[in-house]
Amino acid sequence: MDFSLARQRFHQEIQQPDSNIDLAAAALYIAQEAYPDLDPQEYLNVLDVMAAAAKERLPAEPYPLKIIQALNRYLFDELKFSGNSLDYYNPRNSFLNEVIDRRIGIPITLSLVYLEIAKRLDFPMAGVGMPGHFLIRPLIEEMTVFVDPFNQGEILFEEDCQERLKQMFGASVQLQPEFLEPIQSKLFLVRILTNLKVIYLSREEVPQALATIERILLLFPDNVRELRDRGLLYYHIGHLMAARQDLESYLKQYPNAKDAPQILQVLWQMEKGQGN
Repeated sequence: MDFSLARQRFHQEIQQPDSNIDLAAAALYIAQEAYPDLDPQEYLNVLDVMAAAAKERLPAEPYPLKIIQALNRYLFDELKFSGNSLDYYNPRNSFLNEVIDRRIGIPITLSLVYLEIAKRLDFPMAGVGMPGHFLIRPLIEEMTVFVDPFNQGEILFEEDCQERLKQMFGASVQLQPEFLEPIQSKLFLVRILTNLKVIYLSREEVPQALATIERILLLFPDNVRELRDRGLLYYHIGHLMAARQDLESYLKQYPNAKDAPQILQVLWQMEKGQGN
């Protein structure tokens, strides 16, 4: 595969079993495509240093809530990490190097920083892919609380999560058990990439949007909707052979798709254009 070094490293990292994927390293390889001079090891070392400093601030009694409170004080009071509510859709918020440097980000990247510090302290936590707002939770039996790194490490209970959903989507969306389950590493990375994809599409930055889709397809090659979106972007930039291949494959796998008539129209337009 004719990949950049960053893409090669990303591809190699995600070939491992999901539980062995180094999320921070993979996220830095995502960022390295936007920042070719980025040294991922430098930022992994920064996380090591941050974790060592956090360890010195842990309470003598290793109660989970006290550990969370100590981590909150360190990350949000001392280091001043915060959620970027004023410029939420800036792509820099999705790149781990920028989040570490600027100490500002969106829920999933701030969660990643928190998770990486907790991992280095042997405090088991996991990401929670709740719709619309990423959270983290300690993996401790009989302890069901959630931490919101975007809001200064606020501690939430299930009823608080339901209230968040209501605020974002209205009363019709009810909290489902799967919304609060730990998320797998590959799905974590897909969520970072999907955020970037949406941002790039809104800014009409097609090459960057294509790059995010290509990495999503490395993670989940059978994701037919990403295949469709890649085909449409190929069509947009005039790569008609690649567009036809993706769109025909999409229709073959998903013949009853609601957008099948529109995709057929695009294929017809390509055929008509080549016929002329």
